[in-house]
Amino acid sequence: MIQLHDLHFKPFLSAQQISDAVNNLAYQINRDHKEDRPVFLGILNGSFMVMADLVRRFEGDCETAFIRTKSYEGTKSTGTIQLDMDLDISLEGRTVIIVENIVDTGLTVVSLSRKLKQHNPQHLKIATLFLKPEVYNRELEIDYVGQNIENKFVVGYGMDYNNLGRNLPELYVQAKQMKNIVLFGPPGAGKGTQAERLKEKYGLVHISTGDVFRYNIKNATELGKLAKTYIDKGNLVPDEVTINMLKAEVEKHPEAKGFIFDGFPRTEAQATALDGLLESKDTQVSGMVALEVDDEVLVERLLERGKSSGRADDANESVIRDRIKVYYNETAPLKDFYQKQNKYYGVDGVGSIDEITDRLSVEFDKL
Repeated sequence: MIQLHDLHFKPFLSAQQISDAVNNLAYQINRDHKEDRPVFLGILNGSFMVMADLVRRFEGDCETAFIRTKSYEGTKSTGTIQLDMDLDISLEGRTVIIVENIVDTGLTVVSLSRKLKQHNPQHLKIATLFLKPEVYNRELEIDYVGQNIENKFVVGYGMDYNNLGRNLPELYVQAKQMKNIVLFGPPGAGKGTQAERLKEKYGLVHISTGDVFRYNIKNATELGKLAKTYIDKGNLVPDEVTINMLKAEVEKHPEAKGFIFDGFPRTEAQATALDGLLESKDTQVSGMVALEVDDEVLVERLLERGKSSGRADDANESVIRDRIKVYYNETAPLKDFYQKQNKYYGVDGVGSIDEITDRLSVEFDKL
């Protein structure tokens, strides 16, 4: 995926697919107007790419001109059209072909056609590379269409989001805007406590790998029974089984604003698998937020917790230090993985619960 301003976009049509649509458009116009010496009238700013490719594929003589219009702000149509009708070419008695990159509501081409008829062309035709038939319901006929597409906001090949993306040779559609956080920290850092607070504050779904495993094993799901066969033999559960459990958990929440992943991924391979899972849902990891706490503070916290938790691994200092060492050995490559993507955010994990929540919130707000 790519990011333009504050939005993310995923691939929609390849450069080859766009070229095929241009070829289809050119074929239709050549069939009807090769001998007419038409005027191709491009609508700026979006049509400059399709105009360049279309006229190169036109097999007769032609003239070109451009007019400027504006009807979009950001990803939404304003419902009004601004036209700049300064033309340096006469249209009277000519075959005029309006060239659009995309037609959705049809506001631009309908308004423009009405204006251009005042210039008395012999024929006035409309050609668009892409048409959104779901939303186009005007009486005005679109004469030539390269390809019908879904009613989605697209960028690339001349189309933009607030002036970015026009130069992309492919077409992209807007991806879901979700806040997906990998929350990390060593044993005793307070991830669970903070995850519960942050999920409420931001309306996110908290997915703890430990909880997911326990649920599947307790309820003897197919994945739980499979995981148990590995656990009973003292083996690690394969990444494929774990990611399938997470996938099932994610799919329980189709309307989620995003997820806090707690305890996963732990390796670069798992991080890559998580990227694939989220990409299949048209979203991605927003960032890895890690609580950073000095080892001695962690040991002190866990020993204190062990007085009431009943957990044997919280009562033995050497075991605690081994757990911390394992955490750093496992997560060092993972930290590098997210740093290379500019998605790693370290947060001071020492202080009161409220202070740490405030620090984490600063990073969550950025994502």
